Amino acid sequence: MQDIFVPPGGPPQGSPPPREIYGVLGEQGIRDLLLAHYRKLARSTIAFLFPDEPEALEAAANKSADFFIQLMGGPPLFVQKHGPPRMRARHMPFEVTESGRKEWLRCF
Repeated sequence: MQDIFVPPGGPPQGSPPPREIYGVLGEQGIRDLLLAHYRKLARSTIAFLFPDEPEALEAAANKSADFFIQLMGGPPLFVQKHGPPRMRARHMPFEVTESGRKEWLRCF
């Protein structure tokens, strides 16, 4: 049996981060933050969920950065490039466990 993390009552409905974050960090700052995050993920206990090749890892980090840029008050890059977020559906192919979720957060 898989240890898939499914919150009771469905995904949490938290408040989005302050939109001013984009004004402080800017697009490049958010991209740099996400690339550093993905490089930590590549050395983490959940590295098997992420691309091995540096170019593919950077592409994944940039896709994630598109989402965070939009979420933090920047232009809607994710929707323009990749369509609606549908985060749960996009992550269904992966085994996201509670320990994996915590590791992902720890890498920030």
